[in-house]
Amino acid sequence: MTPRPHPRPRPDRGQAAIEFVGWIGFLLIAALAAIQLGIVAYAAQQAGTASRAAARVASQGGDGASAGRAAMSGWLADGASVSAPAGPEDVTATVTVRIPTVLPLLGFDPVTRTTTMPVTTSEGGTP
Repeated sequence: MTPRPHPRPRPDRGQAAIEFVGWIGFLLIAALAAIQLGIVAYAAQQAGTASRAAARVASQGGDGASAGRAAMSGWLADGASVSAPAGPEDVTATVTVRIPTVLPLLGFDPVTRTTTMPVTTSEGGTP
């Protein structure tokens, strides 16, 4: 019986682990970018909801700024500015929401939404 030759070490040993580490980094950045895009869309949606609520309440004589803040998620309402000054014929509510960032390298401008509604009396008609 002849002895088996000792197998030589393979030169590509560990290559799969290095490729895995490289792909994990790329996939983490892609996932964080997708989450960031979702946050941007959510902030824009919340700003629109808040501006409509603020204009609706202010057009009926209520406190539009408080209604706008109450219509938003708490973590976005903290950094938002809401104004709903009533004019003689209509109310224009403006809401500006800061966009939180997941990736520190990305910076986004705040989202601003504006809604205008006619001023109504307590009977439901216009003055």
